[in-house]
Amino acid sequence: MKVAAIGEAMIELSMDGDHAAVGVAGDTLNTAIYLKRTAPAIQVDYVTRLGQEPFSRKIRDFIAAQRVVVVDAIEYDVNGTPGLYAITTDAGGERSFTYWRNQSAARKMFQTTQGPNFGALKGYDVLYLSGISLAILPQETRETLLEWLAGYQSRGGRVVYDSNHRPKLWPDAETAQKVNAEMWAIADIALPSIDDEAVLSGESPDEIAARFLRLGKTGALKRGPSGPLCLATGAVDDYRQAARVVDTTAAGDSFNGGYLGALFQGANQAEALRVGHDLAARVVGYKGAIVPT
Repeated sequence: MKVAAIGEAMIELSMDGDHAAVGVAGDTLNTAIYLKRTAPAIQVDYVTRLGQEPFSRKIRDFIAAQRVVVVDAIEYDVNGTPGLYAITTDAGGERSFTYWRNQSAARKMFQTTQGPNFGALKGYDVLYLSGISLAILPQETRETLLEWLAGYQSRGGRVVYDSNHRPKLWPDAETAQKVNAEMWAIADIALPSIDDEAVLSGESPDEIAARFLRLGKTGALKRGPSGPLCLATGAVDDYRQAARVVDTTAAGDSFNGGYLGALFQGANQAEALRVGHDLAARVVGYKGAIVPT
């Protein structure tokens, strides 16, 4: 099996008082890494665009060390640089983000002088992307990608989607709602979270759950410490709580990676959901998005 995760890898500053640890992260990259750790035999590639300066090289070296293969969607952007974000975390493990990503090379993914080109996505069994992957793209590229994904799915490819909603990345709420509705219709495996969907739709948790159950998708509605709701059956299990909560930065990303890794290796829904939840419960006990192996 060949899986490609699509998105933006960024330089991460994890703040601790007046000091910052410099790392590498990004929502779909985090998931790609945890998917690979859960299912080492599966080929997991990362589709992005980087520059050629030292921070881009740091990102490439980091991804290579995680055994995730970097596949630049087009080519290097000679004048490009990666995005940067800083995380501050309160005493309860809740985080807030400050971003500097307007000039990120990843915003030019798939762009050529002849228009958008998605050749880098051919040959994969599964494509994984998020609302962030789509929000950073120019409107023309995003709309063309949605059309291409529908065709990819019709040819037997599987699409996995997590809305991972960041309101400030979208031009307006209406665009975000429209694109996400299209993606939920396309996706074979849906990985929404209750918090993101509440912001997007204004619905209650029960209304969100009912909406996704009506879609009849495979996947999970992530509900934080309460554990996931199985979208295929509507079942809810008892899940162990995290032993401690230090940083929730990659809770959803790690759940996605664990769940998908288990599912792609043949686990049933209940088993895959538990693998995802248990991995996320471990990850939130560490500072930063990527925990030690």
